[in-house]
Amino acid sequence: MLKPQQPKCHQFHNASEDLAHARLDPDATEQSRSSAYRLAYDDLDFVLRDEMRPVRLLMELSKTELTLQDNDIQQTVVIFGSARTLSPEQATAELEQVEAAMQKQPQCDALKKQHALAKQAVKRSDYYQHARLLARLITEQSHRADYADVCITTGGGPGIMEAANRGAFEVSGKSIGLNIILPHEQHPNPYISPELCFRFHYFAMRKMHFLLRARALVVFPGGFGTLDELFETLTLVQTGKIQKFPILLFNQQYWRSLINFDLLVEEGMISAEDMQTFRFVESAEEAWQLIHQALLDDVKG
Repeated sequence: MLKPQQPKCHQFHNASEDLAHARLDPDATEQSRSSAYRLAYDDLDFVLRDEMRPVRLLMELSKTELTLQDNDIQQTVVIFGSARTLSPEQATAELEQVEAAMQKQPQCDALKKQHALAKQAVKRSDYYQHARLLARLITEQSHRADYADVCITTGGGPGIMEAANRGAFEVSGKSIGLNIILPHEQHPNPYISPELCFRFHYFAMRKMHFLLRARALVVFPGGFGTLDELFETLTLVQTGKIQKFPILLFNQQYWRSLINFDLLVEEGMISAEDMQTFRFVESAEEAWQLIHQALLDDVKG
């Protein structure tokens, strides 16, 4: 629920009032039409100068922070994973399309490659279902627990992100989407709470907001973006920059096939204790139990 409008606490015109007044200007002159005369915060060319990057960084930090405060978002569970993971329905439909095409061109090498990828996508769609169920569990069960409601947070796009936002949506819960402008446009998925759907230019500010309220991180199989977000979080915990909290990697076989964690220990690149920074999980229910216990422990102090 949004906070009620605060009473005016000073005698000066506020910025929005002065902006409205400045834009009226019925007696425009050559001087008043000059960009130099425009209010600084109403001058887009000025705001977008390279030298103003620190101000834009602060704006991206502040806009999201103040909006989350206004909506009383106190703690979150962040869910990462591949944007390329399809829902079972979509994956099955795409496989059927490729198989229909192969019946007409059974010797086509390109279709054979598409068929192999489509079959893999159907197998991978299980991750979508697990992320969806986990978000439902977190949203429903935290509402009944003796701690503040937990809000699902994702990167706001398709795939695993869509699945997690969808799970919260299906049980009438709020969820956050932290989208970002990319060369190939990524649109917000339709399950994010509209008032909590954000868009970033700076990866750094987006990453900060992923973790500022996070009480747990669940990472489903993914590619470069997922790995980047996972290892940045592991580094922050390892170096003591953030407090320890559950970091759960879904599907041990995938992660151990992808990353030789034991080699890192054997080579002295990380300590054996660093392996305790994260845990593997195999189901939504297992992940929820670990998150639930950590939240209870936080309440107990």
